[in-house]
Amino acid sequence: MCARSPIVILLLAAAGLLFTGSVAAQLDDLSQYRNTNITAQLGPRPGFLTDQLADGDLKESLQSCRTRVFRKSKFSIGHRGACMQFPEHTLESYLAAARQGAGIIECDVTFTKDGELVCRHSQCDLHTTTDIVIRPDLNAKCTQPFQPATYDANGNLLTPASARCCTSDITLAEYRTLNGKMDAADTTATTPEAYLGGTAGWRTDLYAGPTSGTLMTHAESLALFRTLRVGLTPELKSPSVEMPFELHDGTLFTYDDYRQKLIDELKAGGIRPRDAWVQSFVYDDILYWINNEPEFGAQSVYLDDAGDPSQLPDAATLAGYKAAGINIVAPPLWALVTADGGQIVPSQYALDAKAAELDIITWTLERSGILADGDGGWYYQTVNDTLSTEGDMLRLVDVLARQVGVIGIFSDWPATVTFYANCMDL
Repeated sequence: MCARSPIVILLLAAAGLLFTGSVAAQLDDLSQYRNTNITAQLGPRPGFLTDQLADGDLKESLQSCRTRVFRKSKFSIGHRGACMQFPEHTLESYLAAARQGAGIIECDVTFTKDGELVCRHSQCDLHTTTDIVIRPDLNAKCTQPFQPATYDANGNLLTPASARCCTSDITLAEYRTLNGKMDAADTTATTPEAYLGGTAGWRTDLYAGPTSGTLMTHAESLALFRTLRVGLTPELKSPSVEMPFELHDGTLFTYDDYRQKLIDELKAGGIRPRDAWVQSFVYDDILYWINNEPEFGAQSVYLDDAGDPSQLPDAATLAGYKAAGINIVAPPLWALVTADGGQIVPSQYALDAKAAELDIITWTLERSGILADGDGGWYYQTVNDTLSTEGDMLRLVDVLARQVGVIGIFSDWPATVTFYANCMDL
């Protein structure tokens, strides 16, 4: 990145985009990523998954392109960055996603005690995604400070360890002092330090050391994504506090203030509406943006929170979305597929959404651990019986891309989707 003039620095500061500490230092090293034809570093995982596929046309097609040069693709969306191995919503996770060719990267948006927007998956997840519980001064400010697990005289667990720490409990300045970690907690812990553990065995703490896990504000993520020349998909997270929320200075922060501030920061950051896919699980948020910020609202993404097939919207409801001005829906992976004779095929929901002329994005690939253990879990609930190898996730991606016609796939490890998108020239 070129050196900033005093005028530029003043403009950045006015827009809330002036970085501090290690964030600024690391952004100054990103000039190599400004090239729109950045080559992606995919590593060995896509090849491993391809080798695990059953013999057939798909395997042959994917194997034949393994030596090509791979480039970023907007079909590949970095879910919280590349959080299968990097602490989610951190600078390091976002850079990992970009290096893996994600053409769009997500910042989940919530707010601090002073009303500043920051990147966290939930307003109240700091106790599992940062080291706040081992910071006595900040732990004391948590909605529920860390409580150790208790045991009876025979060593049997009586009450699990717990905490509830929210971004709204602390100011932005306090938030900046935290380090991101893998989203996990050891509920058997009797000390705050032990509570920081619990990372799943198929993930890793290798990239969550004391010199990494750099937390970011929403505005900082926008500047980073512009530098990386990638699209962005901020998700407005539902508040965990009552709205309007009284900020630390006594002023009230309304729900409209909140969802409008997300758009205002996009504008201040110089983000073009065509490069932003604002998301929410709340129908009224999407309508707010369509009605009040139509340029951004036209590409807003309505996330579906169905827990099982019985909760999915029917054809009439999907048509109603389109009539209301919604153009993109984003259900979970399982909602778009079903099993038929051992094959993965499009679901009725997928057919209905396409009939309603809705574009589709889906979530989240590579968030279910080991598929070959016999249970792909929640994300694969409608096709679990068809899964037998790790490579079967590429079968799913192929159906989603070529039969369902999704325009993008969220992944915790974007390299896999980038690999597929390049091989199939999406």
